[in-house]
Amino acid sequence: MADYPKAITPVDHVEPVPRRVRAFLAGELVVDTTRASYVWEWPPYPQYHLPAADVRRDLLVDEGRTERSRRGTARLHGLRVGSTLHGSCARWYGADALPGLADTIRFDWAALDAWFEEDEEVFVHPRNPYSRVDALRSSRRVRVELDGMLLAESVSPVLVFETGLPTRYYLDRTAVDFGHLVPSTTTTACPYKGRTSEYWSVRVGDAVHSDLAWSYLFPTGALLPIAGLVAFYNEKVDLIVDGERLARPRTHFS
Repeated sequence: MADYPKAITPVDHVEPVPRRVRAFLAGELVVDTTRASYVWEWPPYPQYHLPAADVRRDLLVDEGRTERSRRGTARLHGLRVGSTLHGSCARWYGADALPGLADTIRFDWAALDAWFEEDEEVFVHPRNPYSRVDALRSSRRVRVELDGMLLAESVSPVLVFETGLPTRYYLDRTAVDFGHLVPSTTTTACPYKGRTSEYWSVRVGDAVHSDLAWSYLFPTGALLPIAGLVAFYNEKVDLIVDGERLARPRTHFS
């Protein structure tokens, strides 16, 4: 049994999005809607389906092909803004779609330069309305090791509890031994926390273990308690919490 809650929303579940959704490509507004739908293509998080009437259809390039899925038949379109063209990135669903999805368009997330819920940018994928992400101060003793080498130790961590992911332990920089950390150019993003500001690999002897730790200097408002703190992948290091060595989970998201 896992020691954290799993995402349990069934595949192809559909719900209305109560938020204004906008997306841009090459400086052009491609979609602006308050009538989007969430569609769970797999349990951890949904995708947006957008009313075709709220999409700049003059920017769509009909490719003359269709694609079948459990959600219905979709006509494939590219997206062109000036000299920028992304092929096969939009699926326009027809009359045989799941209830509520006829005449909606589903874009590949990466085909757009930026997505917004209301006036806040959202990264990677839509935020799951059934997920919680809480950052809580704690007095647990957290020790981080790799191959027996101490990387960090703290009695004042901030614990981040995110549905579907193992608990992350964010530590003050004064609790981290940066003598073993090597700055990395890696950047990742999270719909709930924002975009990472720093990443580090870890050197143990002659070996360098890539991208084991990260920090958000400017997280989203809800996750401000982790600003500037450092977390390590539970999956890649040894975590000892209140004297108990934790099993390494398989999940791998920051």
